Amino acid sequence: MLLNGTYQAARYVPVSHMAIANSRPFGQRYAFVVVGVIFLCLLIAAGLRSSMSVMMVPLEDAFGWRRDVISFAAAVGIFIYGLAGPFAAALMDRIGLRRTLLAALLIMSGSTALSLLMTEPWHLVATWGVLSGVGSGAVATVLGATIVNRWFKTNRGLMMGLMSASAATGLLVFLPVLAALSQWGGWQPVAITVAIATAALIPLVWLLVPERPSSIGLTRYGAEGPEPEAAAATSNFLVHTLSTLRKAAGTRVFWYLFATFFICGFTTNGLVGTHLIAFCSDMGIAEVQAAGLLAMMGIFDLIGTTFSGWLTDRFDARKLLGIYYGIRGLALIYLPLSGFSPWALAVFAVFYGLDWIATVPPTLKLSNQAFGDRSGPMVFGWIMAGHQVGAAAAAFFGGFMRELQGNYDLAFQIAGMTAIAAAALSLLIVPTRREEFGEPQAA
Repeated sequence: MLLNGTYQAARYVPVSHMAIANSRPFGQRYAFVVVGVIFLCLLIAAGLRSSMSVMMVPLEDAFGWRRDVISFAAAVGIFIYGLAGPFAAALMDRIGLRRTLLAALLIMSGSTALSLLMTEPWHLVATWGVLSGVGSGAVATVLGATIVNRWFKTNRGLMMGLMSASAATGLLVFLPVLAALSQWGGWQPVAITVAIATAALIPLVWLLVPERPSSIGLTRYGAEGPEPEAAAATSNFLVHTLSTLRKAAGTRVFWYLFATFFICGFTTNGLVGTHLIAFCSDMGIAEVQAAGLLAMMGIFDLIGTTFSGWLTDRFDARKLLGIYYGIRGLALIYLPLSGFSPWALAVFAVFYGLDWIATVPPTLKLSNQAFGDRSGPMVFGWIMAGHQVGAAAAAFFGGFMRELQGNYDLAFQIAGMTAIAAAALSLLIVPTRREEFGEPQAA
């Protein structure tokens, strides 16, 4: 069970949660209610992180800031977003998932609203970079992993695929709307919309997300009876997080997963998520139309990532990763050569979209296999940090190459070649032994 060792105060059950358990005949199926709320949280967090892509040109026009300066703020946000993940996982273990999530939503909403007062580039870095990075980092893939392991004994790959697809749904729901708002009124309406949407999640989490199934007298979905809970965590969460990293870093599988996920971040939200709309704008395509392209990719990623979760429950995760990275690399190499006609962009959207975040379910499965149900998600948080380091590097790299060459062509082709390298690395992954992490190796 994932990160079950919350401190004792986190075991307090609010009256509203007991009412839910007693008045609604959900039983184990209440896990799907929790997944629904967390899906919305992940969706809004994805919308917040992708907002910089629609604000890049309006910020450039409003303040006269260079493209690489704005890209640097985006890179800081992405980097901190990834770095916060493993610490957020340990904090959920120490003070409770609900408290951590509520605090993160407050930070996300507050920092976005505060950005309305900015006048200098460092204000952009502080609000959309540092503060929003800390908040959204706790409402990220590691949160989905925590929820899946706490609430599900079976169907984990499928549910993790669904949770991962929330980022695609964020693109689908938010980007066309945010692009229209930015085209109509500049960057401020975008910031206002994200701040309000984030604040609206706080009462939903407070009312509908218990700390764990046992908090409302339930067991995990698929469990046949009561399950023993891990001992309460008492160590300093910072020390625990870093000691888990130290042990994981001594294994080869960790570095293979870290390297492939670095490339995953480099080739997705770092480059494409941050710069595709600006790339299309350079090619004479309007922002709303370009955001529609990302939305189309979001539709196909919703399908592809959910299907990836289903496949992960049934097939070798390493081979799946090899296929996913290979397809992604070819799509990225193809884009600058496509001519940007409607049909060419549609082909890119389909193949790249199906693959966007399909790598998450098999990567989490390999992490759990290697490091166990309890340590696996925290180690996955560090692997996810590698993803965001790669994304941050690509966010800045894309802006730098645009200023250096006047176009994005080489940046996208380099990213495609790194994805093909990740496909080869994926096939070298061999799970390590769990005993080092306090769990026996499965037979």
